[in-house]
Amino acid sequence: MPIRCEIVSQDRMVWEGDADIVVVPGVVGEMGILPNHAPLLSTLKFGILKVRIKGEEEVFTVAGGVIEVQPDLITVLADSAENVGEIDIARAEEARKRAEELLKEGPPADTDAYLKLEAALRRSNLRLEAVRRFRGGKRSRMPSMGQTDTE
Repeated sequence: MPIRCEIVSQDRMVWEGDADIVVVPGVVGEMGILPNHAPLLSTLKFGILKVRIKGEEEVFTVAGGVIEVQPDLITVLADSAENVGEIDIARAEEARKRAEELLKEGPPADTDAYLKLEAALRRSNLRLEAVRRFRGGKRSRMPSMGQTDTE
């Protein structure tokens, strides 16, 4: 019996469907959520979220947020989320370069501006690393859990 999963970012529904297992980057470590899991509320860190459906896996990047787990529903409210298969590599590279250049100029006087730049750089690096690891140029799906990306 699968568990319903909804991944929502600030601007759109990123993915919804049934899942056999969902693995999320919690702030205290990676968590695997199975059907009939005990209720849970946790914050998420920047990282990779994986959804396994009948042996197939979908991979997403998430840049913070929260997860609410009920026995029959997982709701991910991400600050930012994207399916790895949909990442525009050129756009992510450009965002990384732009953030690096602005940070090289020295930290902005405004702390909020600096934190936004730092977050943009982390988000770009996460997106590019996810593409490298899980898409391998052509693949939009990742290896099965337990396999490495070199198998």
